[in-house]
Amino acid sequence: MERYKLRLDLQSETTFGRGDGLAGVVDREVEHDPFGLPYLRGRTLKGLLAEECANMLYVLGRQQQALVQKYTPVAGQLFGQPGSGLEQDVYLYFGDAVLPQDLRLAVQAEVEKNRISRLDVLEALTDIRRQTAVDETGVPNPHSLRSMRVILPDLFFEADLIFTEPATPEAVNLLNLCAMALRRAGTGRNRGRGRIKATLFDPQNQPVRFESLREELLAS
Repeated sequence: MERYKLRLDLQSETTFGRGDGLAGVVDREVEHDPFGLPYLRGRTLKGLLAEECANMLYVLGRQQQALVQKYTPVAGQLFGQPGSGLEQDVYLYFGDAVLPQDLRLAVQAEVEKNRISRLDVLEALTDIRRQTAVDETGVPNPHSLRSMRVILPDLFFEADLIFTEPATPEAVNLLNLCAMALRRAGTGRNRGRGRIKATLFDPQNQPVRFESLREELLAS
């Protein structure tokens, strides 16, 4: 088993949404744990990277079919195939992207001692943004005011990516390329929010280099 890490640096306000809100407070709430700490679910992270992978393979397929044929099976091992069952041979598991461990442990201790509340933690790390829809003349539409909680920028999250068997160079190359391509995440990512920088780290906690795959692309 090999454990890689993916670091997500927030470069703008971001909403890792959970699909509901809190009546009278916010229409779209961020995903957070019992201590008020925001996080991104592993399955959501997997979906974001799989989407980037599919986009890259599509673009490569126009001119570099050999590379597509080489890396399509690798993508299946990393992310699975649509409609596949549990028996499919996928050997990469995605953990939740969480805040740094020292911060989480410190916050947990303070909450358990009742020195701060879960809401105190959540409000310290987030803010609420409100917006309304407007018509073609710029006049706000009635009853269209909506609120969304956002995670403040300059925080970073880390997720464990666990290979159940030794990772092949091709798998690491493709995973690293997907991480480099991931620039937006969360609710509102197509409207200016959720700008992130993703960096893949190897089991020795060193950033994974892009050199090998870049050389392969240039040579093809």
